[in-house]
Amino acid sequence: MSVSILVENVTKEFTMQYHRTLKQMAVASVKRLPLQEQFLAVNGVSFTVEQGESVGLMGLNGSGKSTLLKLINGVMKPDKGSILTRGRIAGLIATGAGFHPQLTGRENLYLNAAIMGMSEAETKRKFDAIVDFADIGKFMDTPVSHYSSGMYARLGFSIAIHVDADIFLADEVLAVGDRPFKKKCMAKMQEIRQQGTTIFYVSHAAASVRAMCDRVLVLESGHLNYDSKIVEGGSVEGGIHYLEYDDADDEEVTSDEELGADI
Repeated sequence: MSVSILVENVTKEFTMQYHRTLKQMAVASVKRLPLQEQFLAVNGVSFTVEQGESVGLMGLNGSGKSTLLKLINGVMKPDKGSILTRGRIAGLIATGAGFHPQLTGRENLYLNAAIMGMSEAETKRKFDAIVDFADIGKFMDTPVSHYSSGMYARLGFSIAIHVDADIFLADEVLAVGDRPFKKKCMAKMQEIRQQGTTIFYVSHAAASVRAMCDRVLVLESGHLNYDSKIVEGGSVEGGIHYLEYDDADDEEVTSDEELGADI
């Protein structure tokens, strides 16, 4: 089986600015306090994902999950190490990313699809399917600045899921939106999973990780501390237990039965 994602000793560092105004900087300088500090969002991370695998990335807030996803997507470049991916990448790494607030949902659909690499002809061919899946009705012709976070998620996820991709990246795509839409999203992700698409799924939700993922990676303070592919006796359940996420939220989709008998 071919490798879909190869991450080798990747490190990403950011600068934290403690004082923003001249007065604050002057006071801090007199008191000999630091004006800034470097912090490693991702620190020496290495792993591989094979074509067709569905891998969950878990960790507490601030552990580096979203940064790692952006590095894989190419939005950011690592300071050290290398990332290689095979094929076309699509997905939703931030709700409403790429949307222009003054444009309508319809206009943003074409804009966002182009950003994800879809041609105009492909977008036109899939337009009705995208609109039907998003199910935001008359708001398609309303500026997205008027959208709720749930409507952003509906349109953004609908566009991303209709891109023909080899790798699908998803960052907390089910964190907003109502329960029926979450179930529809999970069912669609299961569909593309069964088609052999590689899925890299960031989530805090134990139930959806159980339903979606073949294995789990756990980040802690930028370090990869659990990889169910290499940890002896490792499993998805092991990763969830490692984070003490065992108690699933009752509102989460918890089984294939809830997703539909055809999954």
